[in-house]
Amino acid sequence: MRRQRPDDSDRDGVALPPAGIGESDARARVKPVAVIPARWGSTRFPGKPLVQLAGRPLVVHVLEACRRSGAFSEVRVATDDERIAAAVSGAGGVVEMTRPEHPSGTDRVAEVAVRLPPEVEVVVNVQGDEPLVDPEALRALAGAFDDPEVQMATLVRPLHDDERGNPNVVKAVFDVRSDALYFTRAEVPFSRAGNVVHRWAHLGLYGYRRATLLRLATLAPSPLERIESLEQLRALENGIRIRCVPTAHASVGVDTPEDLERAEALLRGRNPAR
Repeated sequence: MRRQRPDDSDRDGVALPPAGIGESDARARVKPVAVIPARWGSTRFPGKPLVQLAGRPLVVHVLEACRRSGAFSEVRVATDDERIAAAVSGAGGVVEMTRPEHPSGTDRVAEVAVRLPPEVEVVVNVQGDEPLVDPEALRALAGAFDDPEVQMATLVRPLHDDERGNPNVVKAVFDVRSDALYFTRAEVPFSRAGNVVHRWAHLGLYGYRRATLLRLATLAPSPLERIESLEQLRALENGIRIRCVPTAHASVGVDTPEDLERAEALLRGRNPAR
């Protein structure tokens, strides 16, 4: 079941390039599609996508940030819940109804990716619990795919000193091409000589070539993924390179009611008139 906002785009809702150009040119010109996975069930925070933040549901904040970025040909919210679907539709968003049994947001996004028109080559997974995601960071992530060698990309930001020992802040280490070497909850890299080290924190937003996403969704959980409880390690262990895109913008993931209070305070700081 699919619900889409009516517009002047093609039958699948994605704005396509003018007719008459070659297939390769068409693929080059179609912007990525953003997919926001949103589910009702959450162990720590049930109903999280519809929790009110500054008078609007959490998922609607994410939807609007994606729109403001201008990085995407379209933004779709993938959910299995009618309440979430109604809220997104009420905000003028496009809803993709998905199967309820998906074990992860990646699998939910992959279901939507299968349905996209062939002209769409890049899909960006924007987590539905990141209401303060910065549009500029989204543009940077989408822009990583201007390099034809990039198959998968993610965002990283400078790690704060007080986060170094925090296992809830995932650390990223990457090579001279900015391709990830490893992601971990441990403090890395270790400076044996005590030299100044530039450390990076991982932000859990991903972009994929569609073929890469569909392949990733077929792979079983990998050994390091199970040890660290980090899904992106499945890609690395199966030879999929992940380009790390630096950003100065730190987002706030809402996993608990306390996180919501923090997001509310930060949002008031951005918009003092609220």
